[in-house]
Amino acid sequence: MGLRKKNKSPPVLSHEFVIQNHADAVSCLAMGLLLGLMFEVTAKYAIMFITVQYNVTYTTDERPEPVHFYEYGPKDVATIFFYMLIAIILHAVIQEYILDKINRRLHLSKTKHSKFNESGQLAVFYLFSFVWGASILSAEEFTTNPTLLWKDYPHSRMFFQVKFFYICQIAYWLHSLPELYFQKIRKEDIPRQLYYICLYIVHISGAYILNLHRLGLILLVPHYLVELIFHASRLFYFSDENKQKGFTLWALLFILARLLTLTLSVLTFGFGLARAENPGFSIAEGNFNILTLRISCLAAICLTQAWMMWKFINFQLKKWREHIQNQIPKKTTNIKVKPTRKESSKANFVNGAVKFEEGTSPRKRKSKML
Repeated sequence: MGLRKKNKSPPVLSHEFVIQNHADAVSCLAMGLLLGLMFEVTAKYAIMFITVQYNVTYTTDERPEPVHFYEYGPKDVATIFFYMLIAIILHAVIQEYILDKINRRLHLSKTKHSKFNESGQLAVFYLFSFVWGASILSAEEFTTNPTLLWKDYPHSRMFFQVKFFYICQIAYWLHSLPELYFQKIRKEDIPRQLYYICLYIVHISGAYILNLHRLGLILLVPHYLVELIFHASRLFYFSDENKQKGFTLWALLFILARLLTLTLSVLTFGFGLARAENPGFSIAEGNFNILTLRISCLAAICLTQAWMMWKFINFQLKKWREHIQNQIPKKTTNIKVKPTRKESSKANFVNGAVKFEEGTSPRKRKSKML
């Protein structure tokens, strides 16, 4: 029995070393922040990274129990950084223990392998975010009364679940930037992924900073449902190319989600906030209800929806062309060339002898009697 050759470990601090061991290094950093809670000297600094900051407690005559709200501030950067580390660790766990094992069974090509990993990671995230966001919306009143999206603006105070949801969302999409390096994403796919990662970061952070978390939450949940269906359908397609019914459902819900996004955005920025009782700009109060910002936010949303529809139409046209090409049968052309008299006469003589076709015999000539 021959000895099994061991793979040589890459040099320390080389690119391959960092890629192979990035999850271990990040988990050690996160563990160090958690251990900081055990010591009194470092606890006041470590707690900024782990717990949600800017707690505000209110008590009213109607409700004697204290009500806890949260605001945002500069310390949220530390919290986002810590949960970005957690996202990197979870990304590595899902990749190694779930997606890699499925990839070994499917034997996909390099292109499909990269897309399968992308859809697998995003499907898990969209499923988790959709369930979490839907549970938050079920407890809110603005889902049944859209006027609460702009009524009593600015909405500078959030419940714990809402603030933690936004922190986790920003942390996840920020972690996707270094993952482009850690996962060895192909150069052809990097621009496409950078586009939607940056769009998510800008829109979610904008809703969080401008105190539009109600509008952002009610737009994110249906959007995540649509994206979940798309990536789940793509996973089934990679396992069996005949399974394409999910793309039809995704196409229908995609258009409905775009219409919902445009409708609520126009209502909020064009009518609701424009007629608010306290328009103005105040960073201390968290009020950003001025015409310039309203037009900028509405234009950013409309341009993003237009870009998404353009990509959607191109995707559908590509699928339609592939479907038509598969439906057209390949025509086999059998062209018979008629031989000329000279060619046929030459073909009948082989080496000076007459060549007859099969089943035919030469006609016997009658001999003349002398």
